[in-house]
Amino acid sequence: MTTDTPARLLQLLSLLQTPREWPGAELAGRLGVSRRTVRRDIDRLRELGYPVRATLGADGGYRLVAGKAMPPLVLDDEEAVAIAVGLRAGAGHAVEGVDEASVRALAKLEQVLPSRLRHRVSTLQAATTHLTSGDGASIAPETLTVMASTVAGRERLRFAYRAGDGTASRRLTEPYRLVSTGRRWYLVAYDLDRDDWRTFRVDRVSDPFATGVRFTPRELPTGSAAEYLRQSMHKRQETYAFSVTFAAPAEVIAARVPHWLGTPEPLDDHTCRLRATTGDAVPWLAVRLAMLEHEFTVEEPAELVRYVKELGDRLLRATST
Repeated sequence: MTTDTPARLLQLLSLLQTPREWPGAELAGRLGVSRRTVRRDIDRLRELGYPVRATLGADGGYRLVAGKAMPPLVLDDEEAVAIAVGLRAGAGHAVEGVDEASVRALAKLEQVLPSRLRHRVSTLQAATTHLTSGDGASIAPETLTVMASTVAGRERLRFAYRAGDGTASRRLTEPYRLVSTGRRWYLVAYDLDRDDWRTFRVDRVSDPFATGVRFTPRELPTGSAAEYLRQSMHKRQETYAFSVTFAAPAEVIAARVPHWLGTPEPLDDHTCRLRATTGDAVPWLAVRLAMLEHEFTVEEPAELVRYVKELGDRLLRATST
């Protein structure tokens, strides 16, 4: 019998988060209390924001349903480890769809994981290998979680940084946002030593340290961190424009193409065109377009047209008997 009310409420909540309906008598038996106590505890959970639905009947039942807001969840050991491992796998390789919100969730989870569960997570991650679609370098999830925590907490961040030419430096920043391009993670931050905004590739960051010093966020020169990163990358890279027509509706291609690659414009109900400027290597772009799994025609540039044709010829030769 659970006599401690907070502990009993957590146990009740853990039971209700199992996707099934619980008869009142069964809940009372599990908790070692009376049905009346179960009803009172259900009312307490509702006051805390948990949407518990009761069903009428001889025995009556309770089920946790979707509400207007996301209440806190109670996870058992296996669930916590599974979520942490999944988030670490995505964060470490900048998988498409795994954005800053996922990294913040990982930071919150790892902050409260007991040491025994941290060890299980690390052991599982060390024993597995993930096949990813990007060609970006892998990074330590711990690096991302430290950064995400300083972004959320508006806390100054210090770290060591290695530039593309190998130059090493120490940076003191006011972190603004983490941005995933689908292949790499970038930090958009205000560099206090250089008195200007900068972008940093996270796979070149080491020894991140939250200083504990709070700051008031500055106004970014562009509307969003993603747009600032895009402009910054275009300034540093040799870019080229491309145009591709797809034999598919615009909404179908838009659902499959990463946002940083561009937005398709409809030509009619069955075709669309994707026009954008990129600094990605031509071979990588050709393969990325093919991975969309829809017929397409490259219109420009000539280098992309030529590479797609050569790639198609190689694939045909590879399958010929």
